[in-house]
Amino acid sequence: MAIVNPTTPELEDLAPEESWVSELNGSGPSRHVAQRNLHDLLVRSTRHQVWRLRHQLPGAGEGDLEDLAQQAADDALIAVLAKLDTFEGRSRFSTWVYKFGLLHAGVAVRRQAWRHREVALPDTLDSFDPGSSPEAIVQANDLSRAVRDLVASGLTPHQRRVTLALLVEQVPIDVLAERLGTNRNALYKTLHDARQRLRTGLIIAGYLDGSSTRSAS
Repeated sequence: MAIVNPTTPELEDLAPEESWVSELNGSGPSRHVAQRNLHDLLVRSTRHQVWRLRHQLPGAGEGDLEDLAQQAADDALIAVLAKLDTFEGRSRFSTWVYKFGLLHAGVAVRRQAWRHREVALPDTLDSFDPGSSPEAIVQANDLSRAVRDLVASGLTPHQRRVTLALLVEQVPIDVLAERLGTNRNALYKTLHDARQRLRTGLIIAGYLDGSSTRSAS
């Protein structure tokens, strides 16, 4: 089935609300039926998200988008089943599941969009745009030099490459994780540690107020 401009799907459960978790945790034919229904629910959300993001895949036809939606639904199904015991019933089960479909469809589209693109891992930071006024130029150049020096000397090579790839080159984090053979959580931790080092360096150099930075965090 090809995607034909799907609108936002109605989040109607394909099984009674109270039976979803019990049937998915069960065994035998009822479990297989519940998994098929769950996959149907996920496909509805992944189709919607893939279609919404189709501008990122200008060369993709309807069949390509449908394949991507199905693959994303397969991945989302595995993720939902692995997280089933974390469902607390604070929202409808279909609403909870729908978010998995959106997430995995977004990841699938970004990966496909970057499939043949080179991921830049720069080791140096270019200068900032200094602005127009003489005072702004002096201040921006001074801060730019301080940040460049901190990036060059205050970060590890891995922290530097990850930080510049994510924040400067705007590489999607799931794409970068795949290219580096790691995962999103590890990259988030690397980025957090790098930001902490840069913040500390700027405080020591007098560019940030340490007390206001602590209160803001």
